Amino acid sequence: MDLQLNDKTAFISGSTQGIGYAIAESLLREGASVIVNGRSESKVDDAVAKLKALLPVGNVSGYAADFSKVEEVNALLSNLSEIDILINNAGIFEPKPFTEITDEDWFKFFEVNVLSGVRLSRHFLPKMLAKNWGRIIFISSESAVNIPEEMIQYGTTKTAQLSVSRGLAELTKGTNVTVNTVMPGPTKSEGAAEFVKQFAAENNITTEEAEKDFFKTARPTSLLQRFSSVEEIANLVTYVASPLSSATNGSALKVDGGVAKFII
Repeated sequence: MDLQLNDKTAFISGSTQGIGYAIAESLLREGASVIVNGRSESKVDDAVAKLKALLPVGNVSGYAADFSKVEEVNALLSNLSEIDILINNAGIFEPKPFTEITDEDWFKFFEVNVLSGVRLSRHFLPKMLAKNWGRIIFISSESAVNIPEEMIQYGTTKTAQLSVSRGLAELTKGTNVTVNTVMPGPTKSEGAAEFVKQFAAENNITTEEAEKDFFKTARPTSLLQRFSSVEEIANLVTYVASPLSSATNGSALKVDGGVAKFII
């Protein structure tokens, strides 16, 4: 299927690894020009070099910015040219007992997970509306609707993303601009792999046993009963980013392996 992305430019926040990197690679393979982002110049340079090696004819560049630092975000916005597709993927997570989550933790999670997308969208949405085409996609999580007891601060910010996304979609009425949210479930990104590895070491079991235990105890509603791959998430995001998804707007789209037990 031709996703008609050859003349589109995409910026993906937090895309030097994991889901963000997989999205960057998928969009690049479909012919889009891609701008990757990470917190450090070295990580951005490594990601750009890796993508260029995979797809020598692809148009890929990068820009470093830490979304916990507003001055770096402002510098990013002042240097970014006009884009067609904005993927708000930057985010952090940390399992932590609720009573140990400090005010500083709450502010940090809101700053990175919510305000990153707010600031980028506030900058680019008016430009998209002016040219009457654009895609904004928030990468949320099934944790937005199934708040995990071990990461309440994380789940809360993911719920906030759903609200921001739907609110922005209301501003696109009658245009060719869409705003949607994609909700991954447990995904085998570098962070998740490290979490499983650490759990296995702490409990003196193999990583395979740790993964099975995770789905048995922490995510028993999963129909997939395994971690999704980052590529499986990127496949949906790439379609939503394309002109072919024009009738999908204001939606929260699950790609969670069936973890969230609701029918719409």
